[in-house]
Amino acid sequence: MAFSPLPPTNSIALLKYNGGGDWYANPTSLPNLAEFCNKQLDININTDPPTVEVGSPDIFNYPFIHMTGHGNVVFSAEEAQNLRTYLIAGGFLHVDDNFGMDPYIRPALKKVFPELDLIELPFSHPIFHQRYDFKNGLPKIHEHDNKPPQAFGLFWEGRLVCLYTYECDLGDGWEDADVHKDPEEVRLKALQMGANIIQFVFMDNTSK
Repeated sequence: MAFSPLPPTNSIALLKYNGGGDWYANPTSLPNLAEFCNKQLDININTDPPTVEVGSPDIFNYPFIHMTGHGNVVFSAEEAQNLRTYLIAGGFLHVDDNFGMDPYIRPALKKVFPELDLIELPFSHPIFHQRYDFKNGLPKIHEHDNKPPQAFGLFWEGRLVCLYTYECDLGDGWEDADVHKDPEEVRLKALQMGANIIQFVFMDNTSK
């Protein structure tokens, strides 16, 4: 099935996937991130992001899709192909490991792009230096296995099409303050890094 290039909108959506993982984790994260970006970046993102399924053509309506969870991720052959077509057509996938997702998302992404490997982004990458400057890369929001936060990417013809944030838990930091009781400065760092990702995708991701 052929699709035209994605519409030039600032719409974002949450990705629903199969396998039993809790794709619906952090329900307040995307609305809060959208509201923060609208205020700080002066853009207009829908503050009630819809849910789209991996295999649905609906994903082509959203240039930015976010994926999170703690557990298993399974893409069928058809879903993997749909996601691949979406990303090659200009879409962007942000995967945020909410702890426990790593062993499952790596083979799932390999099914989408068997010819590509996840590459760790250096601290000099533009995604860390948009509206907000993160000289040391991703901020650490929640502690998991006493490992540093890492950002990995899949690049298609020089363009970053998928960002995988690991040992960081940005989505938890985007949630309502009373959910995780994080200090305000920690939540602010998470939202600022999220705003950098949004700004990079919608304004700066040409061939980085």
